[in-house]
Amino acid sequence: MTTLTMMRQFLPISDTLATAGQPTEAEFVALAQAGYEVVINLALPTSDHALPDEQAAVAGLGMAYVAIPVVWENPTLTDLDQFFAAMDTYQGRKILVHCALNMRVSVFVYLYRVLKLGLDPAAAQQDLLSIWQPNECWQRFIDQAIASL
Repeated sequence: MTTLTMMRQFLPISDTLATAGQPTEAEFVALAQAGYEVVINLALPTSDHALPDEQAAVAGLGMAYVAIPVVWENPTLTDLDQFFAAMDTYQGRKILVHCALNMRVSVFVYLYRVLKLGLDPAAAQQDLLSIWQPNECWQRFIDQAIASL
């Protein structure tokens, strides 16, 4: 039996939000069984372990699906705006946000929690740093996003 804790880099943020690396088909089934209603994918369709037709697999399990392919070497404020819009659209529903290794996602969710939800940056940063220490490119993106609002 597949459990959510077996998922690559799975990190529950709240009762309605979790982040992870690329789930398998069995893990998507476990997500649906656990009451998740929305999957937001920030990985490229060519990312390692990407499922060939993830959207159909997720939709077939009754979950909404949003793809916002974020280029690893070039995250943009447009990507972030699309992510914020998706999070706002599905607010109050149980959401999994994933990418290949939960690195893109950890930054986007950090920014969402700080810039949109008003969470203390130090508190939100603990979850970010439990996944990785952002490299120069991603730290620049974080700084740019914070400065833009």
